[in-house]
Amino acid sequence: MLATPKITAQPYRWIDPSRIPQRQWIYGRSLIRRFLSSTVAPGGVGKSTLALADAVAMATGRDLLGVKPAAPLRVWYWNFEDPLEEIERRVAAIMLHYRLTEEDVGGRLYINSGRDTPITMVRETAQGLQIDSDTLSRLRNQIEELEIDVLMLDPFVATHGVSENDNAKINLVLQLWAKLADLTDIAIDVTHHVRKGQSGQGSFTTDDGRGASAFRDAVRSSRVLNPMTKEEGEKIGIDNPRAYFRCENGKANLAPPPDKATWYHLKSVSLGNGDPNDPEGGDHVAIVTPWQWPDPLAGMTGADFERVAAVIKRGKWRENSQASAWVGRAVGEALDLNVDNKADKAKIASMLKIWLASGSLIIVEGQDEKRETRKFVEVAE
Repeated sequence: MLATPKITAQPYRWIDPSRIPQRQWIYGRSLIRRFLSSTVAPGGVGKSTLALADAVAMATGRDLLGVKPAAPLRVWYWNFEDPLEEIERRVAAIMLHYRLTEEDVGGRLYINSGRDTPITMVRETAQGLQIDSDTLSRLRNQIEELEIDVLMLDPFVATHGVSENDNAKINLVLQLWAKLADLTDIAIDVTHHVRKGQSGQGSFTTDDGRGASAFRDAVRSSRVLNPMTKEEGEKIGIDNPRAYFRCENGKANLAPPPDKATWYHLKSVSLGNGDPNDPEGGDHVAIVTPWQWPDPLAGMTGADFERVAAVIKRGKWRENSQASAWVGRAVGEALDLNVDNKADKAKIASMLKIWLASGSLIIVEGQDEKRETRKFVEVAE
């Protein structure tokens, strides 16, 4: 069991705030030394693929996914579900896509499979909870010997043998991992699944993590992955929305709008390890790449807006998108966009939102053909 420390009240001593050491964030605002962090997501979204891409980014010190590591880091990635050979395929695909070499990694990346070396830090027995102190000690020795900076455990559920729904038992498991992070001055990142039966909801937060709430409360930083919805894909003309997912602060109660979130795209990379006569070319492996939500004004010029303004000035256009004389139809006419197409309509609506916010267009009240008061859109003078 955990050693019981001597209990002594520690008197507060004033310290000049400017002399208090800063928190040691080493990878964006996701990983911090001496603490646990987590990535929570439903199955099949891409959490393992993202975790391994993060591991390669940290080991190489490269900004692969929009996050610049504090320095090239020594990373130990432990996947408890896949065989080692599959993990090696994924690393190879990442390195091929980002044109990385063995020298770029510099011997700083370590990968293990739970199929070869499983870990059960705590298990339930007839005599009660049993802590594997020997494994904890060997982990500590290996981390210190290799000077590991980050330990990544994928997924968390595979590291223990206790009831996921028992707060006290899960808290004990988390205490052990937190103690290891503290003793070795490393960051520990764990991936975690959402509860079953949650697939129909809109967005997930850490509150949706599977099992006990102790998991949510124990981590210092948490991020949540959500797949692109069918509706989001239709708005921007994406045929395969499942190949895209967003990442955000898992402890936030409200998710940011789609165009403000951090997005990723799952791409397929050919390893070229097949028979030369095989048209498939061998294995194809998914890797994560950064992706930006489309900017509705990308490629737009002042002349484009002048064409829109000219059409608006020729008519009387409503603000309401359900109206037959919706101002979006004027935009579509000027820019050759089809308001009956979901992607074009969403783009037009985004343009109007920006132009109204900037004051290029204004909303005024007026009377329609039935002398009823309505809101209309006009070009600002």
